Amino acid sequence: MTKRIFNKNVITEYLFIAFGAAVMSIGIGVFLVEAKVVPGGVSGLGMALYYLSDGTIPIGTSIWLMNIPLFIWGWKELGSSFGTRTFFGFTLNSIFIDLFRGEFFGFENLKLQETQTVKDLLQHDFLFLILIGAALLGIGLGIIFKFKGTTAGSDIVASIMQKRFGMKPGQAIMIIDFFVIALAGFIIEFKNLSPEKPALSLTLYALMLLFVSAKIIDWIIDGVDYAKAVYIISDKYEQISHNIINDLSRGATAIKTRGLYRNIDREVIMTVVTLKEIGPLLDMIKKIDPDAFVIINNVHEVLGNGFRRRF
Repeated sequence: MTKRIFNKNVITEYLFIAFGAAVMSIGIGVFLVEAKVVPGGVSGLGMALYYLSDGTIPIGTSIWLMNIPLFIWGWKELGSSFGTRTFFGFTLNSIFIDLFRGEFFGFENLKLQETQTVKDLLQHDFLFLILIGAALLGIGLGIIFKFKGTTAGSDIVASIMQKRFGMKPGQAIMIIDFFVIALAGFIIEFKNLSPEKPALSLTLYALMLLFVSAKIIDWIIDGVDYAKAVYIISDKYEQISHNIINDLSRGATAIKTRGLYRNIDREVIMTVVTLKEIGPLLDMIKKIDPDAFVIINNVHEVLGNGFRRRF
């Protein structure tokens, strides 16, 4: 039974990694490539090669080929942590990018980047086009990271730099992304690929793209707050806990403490409630003890009876 549950969970995780790779590839291959706004990392290098070769080198293929040596390097330096999930993630991402762009035999007519919607946004609402690409990139990466996958690339380089030189991963990724964005900007300017918009403007869009996608990744991984942890310090803790259990139908935990100011032993009540329950809870506390001391913390996820899982 345990093995069956384990296998089911692993299959679910791989399915979500595949879904995240598909979402991410739409953001890159359909929206960002046409806008010539580079997200950085290996994906950005793949786009730069695509622009340099005048579109003769498929983006997904170049991303996959560049990720292979990085994957091997990461495997040797960091061990099996960059294993099958990493290979699965960057391989599917590369396949989906070329698939949606019509680079595969039999799918030449797919070419989602040539749909009327993308063309209209590219011509009339460039900023919204970039925001859609950033959102899809962030959502896709967030889902992949949430289910223990990666897309290789700069993640591996950053981890190796942390191991060898003590550099923080965030700093390493910023340096890599800045270099890639600058390189792509130079190629776009040199080949005059965007006469309507200067290369510097596209570089600024790319920096905004990194910020937006990073925030969305954090929201996917950490979750948007949907519950509150409440700590209540009151002399009337028994009545407050009774009302929490009976009126709000929520559990409560008593924590034995000692107040140093008055040197009095008392119990602090801790409970977790949903956002819509925080108002009634505070009204109830104020009614019972207006002098109660209340601490409220945001909660990203709660596992247990009465609360739903995010995934």
